[in-house]
Formats: sequence, structure tokens, C-alpha cells
Amino acid sequence: MFYAVKLLHIAAAIVWLGGMTFVLGALRPVVMAQLAPPLRLPLMAAVLRRFFLAVWAGIGVLLLSGGHLLAVTGMKNAPIGAHLMLGIGLLMFAIFGHLYFGPFRRMKAAVTAADWPEAGRRMAQIHPLVVLNAGLGWLAVAAIYLLR
Repeated sequence: MFYAVKLLHIAAAIVWLGGMTFVLGALRPVVMAQLAPPLRLPLMAAVLRRFFLAVWAGIGVLLLSGGHLLAVTGMKNAPIGAHLMLGIGLLMFAIFGHLYFGPFRRMKAAVTAADWPEAGRRMAQIHPLVVLNAGLGWLAVAAIYLLR
């Protein structure tokens, strides 16, 4: 059971980190270079909406599986990397919540209203938050594997 829960935890992290890596490294640069705002912003809003649904599911899996793994191990027995991963993960969840309920919600409303300057401003707010969360995610991975 322990290893099945650990696999779920790793899979959820891969979906979240992999998605951020794809959006930042492949999708966004091409879309920014090739599409005008009236095409780019609805596309990004739709892609992010679908991706963020996966992130919400991943957060649920990460919280439940991480809580289970820490409960089985015991907080006192958990390596420092696990404690760092927990703290970093909670920070990532908070950043994502802010991103989702703040700039992303406003971006979707601006796209619906075809207000391209406002939608672009909101997309510009989303990007650094995703960059920050991607960096934190890889830091959490490093913590758990390097600080045992």
C-alpha cells in the first residue's frame, strides 16, 4: 500500500511539473511568437482551464497521499527533505490558489469580453507565478531526493 500511495504522489507531481514545463517551455513561446492577442489569449485561457483542472485534482492527490505517507512514516522519523517538500508544497498550493482565483479568473472574464489588453495584462501576471511554482516544484523534488 505504501508504494502504491507513493506512486500516486509521484504521478500527481509529474503531471503538475510536466504541465508547467510544457506550458513554459513549448506552448507559450510558440503562441506568443505566432498568434495575435485575439487568437492567442482565448487559446491560452482554454488550455490553462483544462490544465488547471488537472492541477486541482493533482493537489488533492498530493495532499492525501503526502499526508498518508507522512502519517505512516511519522513526522519525527521523516527526513528533512520530506519536511521541506511539505512546506514547499503548501506554498505552491497557495500560489496556485492565488493564480487561479485572481489573475486567471480575471483573464477568463476579459477573454469572454474580448478585452485583449486586460486579458494580456492578466496573462502577464500568470506567467511569473507559474515560473515561480515550477522552480519551487523542482526544489521540492531536489529536497526529497537529496536530503534523506
